[in-house]
Amino acid sequence: MSPSEGAAPFAIRRARDDDAQDLFGLLALCFAEYPGCYVDPHEDLTDLRTPGRSFADNGGAFWVAEDARGRVCACIGVDYPSGGAGELHRLYVRPDLRRRGLGERLIRLAEAHARDRSSERMFFWSDTRFSTAHRLYERLGYRRAEGTRALGDVSNSVEYRFEKRLQATPT
Repeated sequence: MSPSEGAAPFAIRRARDDDAQDLFGLLALCFAEYPGCYVDPHEDLTDLRTPGRSFADNGGAFWVAEDARGRVCACIGVDYPSGGAGELHRLYVRPDLRRRGLGERLIRLAEAHARDRSSERMFFWSDTRFSTAHRLYERLGYRRAEGTRALGDVSNSVEYRFEKRLQATPT
C-alpha cells in the first residue's frame, strides 16, 4: 500500500507520562510478531514508565502518534548522549498501520529535532529480528555499522547499530 492509500489522519504530539500504558500495549503488539520477544517494563523498558519526562529530562523528546479515535498507534524518541549526535529510540508503528508513511514521518521529526540542536549525525540500535524496520531505515539513508551488541534482557536481544550523517536541510 502506498503512503497515500487508505491513510488515516494521525496527530503527532509530545508524549505525556500518562501515555505509559498505551505505549506498553503498542510495544506488546509489535513484539508479538517476533517469537521470543517480550515487553518487560520492570527491567529493560524503564524509560517508558514516564515517557514524557524520561526523554525531556536530558534534552531529548518523545512523540506519539494518535489515530482519529485518540489511540496511541506509533511512537519515537530522541536524546543526545554525546556531543554532535542524536540517538533515536523506540520507533514503533502498530502493525496494521504500517506502510502509510507514519514511521518515516516520525523519523524525519526526530531528525529535525536533532538538527535544531546542532547534531551532525544520528545513530540507534535495532534488534536483529526487526528486518522490516531495517529496510525503512536503509531507505532513509541509515547504514548498518560493523558488529552487534547483546542486551542480556528477557528477550535475549542482539542489536545492530545504524548511523546517518545529517544534512543541513532535509533531502
